[in-house]
Amino acid sequence: MKSSLAKTLSGIDIAAASDFSCLRGAKVGVLANQASRDKTGRHLVDLLQSSGSCRLTKLFSPEHGFESKAQDMEAVDDRADSKTGLKIVSLYGNSEDSLKPDPEDFSNLDILVAELPDIGTRYYTYAQTLAYCMETAGQTKTKIIVLDRPNPVGSDHIEGSHLLKACRSFCGIGPFANRHGMTIGELALMFQRGFGEGPDALEARNCDLEVVKVSGWKRSLYLDHTDIPWVNPSPNMQSLEAAIAYPGTCLFEATNLSEGRGTDSPFTQIGAPYVDPSIWIESIYSIGLPIGGVTFESTTFTPAFQKHAGQRCQGLLIRIQDRNSFQPYRCGIAMLIAAAKAFPRNFAWRSEPYEFKTDIHAIDLLYGSPALRNAIEDDLSIENLSQQMESFESWYKTARAEFLLY
Repeated sequence: MKSSLAKTLSGIDIAAASDFSCLRGAKVGVLANQASRDKTGRHLVDLLQSSGSCRLTKLFSPEHGFESKAQDMEAVDDRADSKTGLKIVSLYGNSEDSLKPDPEDFSNLDILVAELPDIGTRYYTYAQTLAYCMETAGQTKTKIIVLDRPNPVGSDHIEGSHLLKACRSFCGIGPFANRHGMTIGELALMFQRGFGEGPDALEARNCDLEVVKVSGWKRSLYLDHTDIPWVNPSPNMQSLEAAIAYPGTCLFEATNLSEGRGTDSPFTQIGAPYVDPSIWIESIYSIGLPIGGVTFESTTFTPAFQKHAGQRCQGLLIRIQDRNSFQPYRCGIAMLIAAAKAFPRNFAWRSEPYEFKTDIHAIDLLYGSPALRNAIEDDLSIENLSQQMESFESWYKTARAEFLLY
């Protein structure tokens, strides 16, 4: 089995092999978390300290903190790293302003090295953190070096809907697809140059940017087709299967159904105390969206925390049978519409703020517009939604081409 895996080197492996020559003599900050490791498991901070090629000055952490222990939307304070004594600047605090580094955070840096484990979905917030850092770096003339990684869910498949500027948030800052089919380095190029057209276009973030490319990877490969091991990039992203399902199942964060947080299968099991699994499955197949490559199994679970904590939930366990035919975004939308239709007395949208937004529905932020919510609330045909997604995906596939490195 091992011999059939693609021998792949991430940007961190490539940079370490050159003893980080791109950083020689520089004052360096690191944007990373506990998953920022080479293929042998060595952390970026340890590699830099062993190298001695640069002066490591400061650490920056995305959502969930440097050790990836905080839950989603849980504020993390600045602190000193217990191992190195360096300051860790948290880029996920208790306000929207905390998501962006202050220029003074970069004042003593020549280079910020970003090594973030993205999972190929627009609402996974690490890419937004990188974009915000690039914005500040443009102001302070700090160079950004992105150590690229393979997209763990492959980059051949694209799914999504258009993101309106009015629905921008920390789970989407521009019109790239929900399942975007990009590496974090390619997204950085998109952020640097700007992307899209018209009023919803993403503005350029003019900064000095270098991407250390991946070697031995091609766009069709999932992470388990390579010899790079899976490391949980956040507390509830516990498997590659969860990452594959995430473009669709993350939509349930915008509802009163549990997306499986507080269980051993987050994002692959969805449910609530009021769900009847057999009725839900029947409703899913009646919606008319593609449900290939996946089966649904009835399940029960009791979340230890978050939605329905301590309550027995009935729901569905998602079993991915064929990655090539499975369309997770459309599957998630079908599941969402079906739940609203099957359980109209109990189904409800999230009422709490979402990623610091209090005046926009969470589902509008995730989908990119009110279109899906309106279709559900007004019981509209999904034909228009399907046509809009197909049109967007066709445009996006062509528009993203200039940023592709592989």
